[in-house]
Amino acid sequence: MTMANHDIRLIVLDMAGTTVADGGLVEQAFERAAAELGVEPGSPDHTRKLDYVRATMGESKISVFRHLFGEETLAQRANTAFEKAYGELVDAGRVAPVPGARETIEELLAGGRTAVLTTGFARVTQDAVLDALGWRDLVPLTLCPADAGGRGRPFPDMVLEAFLRTKAADDVRQIAVVGDTSYDVLTGVRAGAGLVAGVRTGAHGDDAFHAAGATHVLDSVAALPGLLRGAG
Repeated sequence: MTMANHDIRLIVLDMAGTTVADGGLVEQAFERAAAELGVEPGSPDHTRKLDYVRATMGESKISVFRHLFGEETLAQRANTAFEKAYGELVDAGRVAPVPGARETIEELLAGGRTAVLTTGFARVTQDAVLDALGWRDLVPLTLCPADAGGRGRPFPDMVLEAFLRTKAADDVRQIAVVGDTSYDVLTGVRAGAGLVAGVRTGAHGDDAFHAAGATHVLDSVAALPGLLRGAG
């Protein structure tokens, strides 16, 4: 049995690139973290690492740094430096809502659905973004990888954690997962979500979304309510 879009009860939304516009802050924060660990700007090693960061947007950040630096102590140092740098950029006013994102979330909630915001960042960074936007009380639940046992995207854990904690849906097929990366899409597919949408406001594009198994591709999260009403 397939679920119709109007049967969706739980919407799991990514933050940076999906509901939050951060203007490339991930790359800027990575530059600072790499410099702290002695990666020479402009070197082949720097280029290779930055390319990997771009390719893995959406993945849990500590997982990215474990891949890049190998040794756990170095990975933790890099992750701490990255989160600190990103937080400073957020505090400097460098984030804003994706146009229509707040209104979309409010419309979904007003229609009786439950919305959850997820991220690959650590909790302290997620909270800094929420505070900067005045979104701390916007949704009933926000999740980072640590809230789901430590595994971030592309594992399905955060989506399933949202399903278990909110009890908003009776079936995983009543979940919609929306994000701007192939990792978001893969997370939704692995969780069994009935609607898995990529949005064109962030890191990855249509080919990556379709390759990961997206059911839909939207220009932005603002198109989601229409899709759920059956207009998409």
